[in-house]
Amino acid sequence: MNFNYGSSSYIPPSSSSSSSSSDDNYYEDIQNQVVSQITANNNFLITHNLSNSEGSHGGSIPGHVVINRDRETSSRNLFSDYFSDNPLFSETMFRRRFRMSRPLFMHIHDAIQRHDNYFVQRRDGVGRLGLSGLQKITAVFRMLAYGLPADSTDEYIKIGESTAIESMKRFCRAVVEVFGSSYLRTPDANDVERLLQIGESRGFPGMLGSLDCMHWKWKNCPTAWGGQYAGRSGSPTIILEAVADYDLWIWHAYFGLPGSNNDINVLEASHLFANLAEGTVPPANYVINGKNYNTGYYLADGIYPKWSTLVQTIHDPRGPKKQLFAKKQEACRKDVERAFGVLQSRFAIVAGPARFWSKKVLHDIMTTCIIMHNMIIEDERDVDATIEERTEVPAAEVEMTGEDDARFQEFLARHRKIKDREAHIELRNDLIEHLWSEYTNSEN
Repeated sequence: MNFNYGSSSYIPPSSSSSSSSSDDNYYEDIQNQVVSQITANNNFLITHNLSNSEGSHGGSIPGHVVINRDRETSSRNLFSDYFSDNPLFSETMFRRRFRMSRPLFMHIHDAIQRHDNYFVQRRDGVGRLGLSGLQKITAVFRMLAYGLPADSTDEYIKIGESTAIESMKRFCRAVVEVFGSSYLRTPDANDVERLLQIGESRGFPGMLGSLDCMHWKWKNCPTAWGGQYAGRSGSPTIILEAVADYDLWIWHAYFGLPGSNNDINVLEASHLFANLAEGTVPPANYVINGKNYNTGYYLADGIYPKWSTLVQTIHDPRGPKKQLFAKKQEACRKDVERAFGVLQSRFAIVAGPARFWSKKVLHDIMTTCIIMHNMIIEDERDVDATIEERTEVPAAEVEMTGEDDARFQEFLARHRKIKDREAHIELRNDLIEHLWSEYTNSEN
């Protein structure tokens, strides 16, 4: 690269000029030429770097200026409105706007602050207090609960758009890391026992929940991926597969497959039956129509395959027994659809189109909403309202075989059992007889 600091076009003044004014003009001309050459070189470097730089999503806001938002006053107002000993807004209004009780919100707030010091209020370089953790997390809740764009949180909370987006990303990641293992876990022995008892009280012994899929529209899907993610509506979507129980607790969530897949593809790709195939699930022992079973099942719609772990309705049922079974199955299967509806009602961000570019960020947002949905259910659920808890059930003991080949054969046998069509038909027929027997006994 030729920067041409010394220019050959410059011609010094004549040696015959000996006056002081001529000397001044001589040095002034040199100075002007050097400045012009440096300016030209700088402009060339800037143009060169801009032309070679890679484009990225987002970027600085046009006309960006520093705004004195008076965040300290906003922090005091927010605390006085919702979090003081005598807040302006009642607990009912807090529950409506934050989707949860004040104690649960503060529990999440304190845990996130301990996990990520980004949410701890600190002073900047000139000693001025920065945004408080309450301001950042409240802005995140406004975006999650109402589906608001990041810029709209500025008016009340006095937080910039870029800071609100960064708070959203870090909050969701922290919630997944702190609460994911507790509130998005597979059912343990006590959970299975409770689910079995709830299922039996509703006429379906052995039922562990309902299975279905939900599509989340992806507004900012990259154009190159548009066809891959286009769902039935023609717009790009991302699929969530979930299992929910009667209390709307979501036990299983598998999110991320393109919307062009159907429910069967998602089921084959998900980890729903992974623990069952590995033999690490707690026991699920129950009796239907005088027969003993040791594997739980989920209620699903007609698109799902006829596996021993799935029970679908009967299309165009003939006779009173099958009509009763179809009616009961379709009623209980609505649990997961109700869970989707409540999830979208509580957190409107997953009801509207997703505006982030990154799939990882979208995964964190969806997972965070599910985790907090379960936390709200636990906080507000009367444990004894539906069913009494039984005594503690011992954890499942899995006998490990020493030889790898034998263990692999056992895994294949369990996997074949999951997809056994004959076992599925036998289970459904037993459920039909069981429901009819209960119905006739109640009539008598």
